Order: sequence, then structure tokens, then C-alpha cells
Amino acid sequence: MVLQDKNILITGASSGIGFEISKQLAGKGCNLAFLNRRTEITDKFTNEHSTRKNKIISLKCDVSRREEVLSAVTQVKNIFGKIDIAILNSGISKRFKVENFDSDFIRQTFEVNVLGMSYCIEALLPDFIKLKSGMIVGISSLADGRGFPKSGSYCASKAAVTLLLESLRIELKKHNIKVITVKPGFVKTPMTDKNEFQMPFLMKVDKAAEIILKGIEKEKRTIQFPAPTVFGARLLKIIPDFIFDKIAERT
Repeated sequence: MVLQDKNILITGASSGIGFEISKQLAGKGCNLAFLNRRTEITDKFTNEHSTRKNKIISLKCDVSRREEVLSAVTQVKNIFGKIDIAILNSGISKRFKVENFDSDFIRQTFEVNVLGMSYCIEALLPDFIKLKSGMIVGISSLADGRGFPKSGSYCASKAAVTLLLESLRIELKKHNIKVITVKPGFVKTPMTDKNEFQMPFLMKVDKAAEIILKGIEKEKRTIQFPAPTVFGARLLKIIPDFIFDKIAERT
């Protein structure tokens, strides 16, 4: 797939992977629409990178609010005519000890990571199905396979995202709609900067964005990286529970 001139919607573009993907897409001559709660950064990006050849717009939108998402996606379609690709990147992580267990943390995580993505897909699918074209790129994580200590809400949300995207990929194939699941390992972003533990094979964000965009161009079903972390995640998923428990307790 050639990305030049494509109309691309991106959520969570104000920092991290989303922001870096936006920079690289702007260099490819794409029309970009940003949906963020914080628009200061994307507004500035829009002013600096918009040209006569490619449109870039920034809309204020809290993806955890369904009506805001439906309204924002409608605005993007009215401006661009249609959306070709949606990169659904919005996500949060709330780590907490079991002694501080609070279901509100889990609610917040699922509202953004799972429901936020679902609202975007809900807004996109009618046109995608009608046109028999379109691509949904959902950002999950290699943490989707096990429940790591202090990260249960994040891991559970990413497991839900992975399975949701997988089911959609199969169902939407007959409509010629592509669904890609992106599963990064540790990438240096403001989100991971808060982690208090060692992060093996930590990758620079520009490299991560480059890998993701190459995978989109190749229309891969799953984009996962880096290789050592992919291997480790697969191994952790198949080892017996008692071995995983011992490893997780130590880390």
C-alpha cells in the first residue's frame, strides 16, 4: 500500500508513538486528522506541517466519550470526504499495588484503551463496509498474553484489544477491510518513562514508528517488535503457571 495522499485518522497523536507516526506520515504527504484530549501539541504540529498538497487537522476529542468520538469522526469525513486508514493509538497505563486496588483505575483504563477504540471503530465501519475499503490499525501490546504484577488493568485491556481486533479482522475480510494489530514491546515514551522497573530491549520511538509504518504498507496482519521481546512474550504465554508465577514474583 502506498500511503501518500491517504486520509488517515490518528488518535493519541499528542505524544509517544502516535506523535512520531504523525511526523513520519506528514513526510509521506498524507492528509492527517488528529483526535486528542490535549490539542496544544497537535495544533502546533498542524500549523507547522500543513501544506497545499496535504491537509492536517486537529480536533479536541476524549475517546472515552462515545458522542465526542462519533461527532469528531463525522467532522473528519466532512472535511476529507472519506477516511482511508484509522490508527487507533490512544492508551493509558495505571500501575498500582494490590494493596491499593481500586476498580476505578480499571474503569479508566478500559474506557480509553478498549471502549475508546470501540467507539472509533463503530464510527468508521458503516462507511468502510459501504465502500468495501478501509484499514483499521489498533495499537495493542506484547503485554497482552499474561497478567504482570501491578499492571493487571493494562494487560487485561490490551488482551481485550488484541482479541477484539482479531475477531474483526476475520469478519471484515469479506468486506475488503484490513485490520492490523500492532504489538510493541517497550518503547521509550512519556508513558514508559514512568515505569520503575527495568525494561529490556527498550526501543527508540522513531524506530518503533518506522516499523509500524512499514508493516502498514505491507498490510501485515500483526506488527510486533522487537524480536527478542516477541520471543520472550511467546515463551511466557506457554510456560506453566507455576513457572510464570516465580518469574513474575522476582521481577
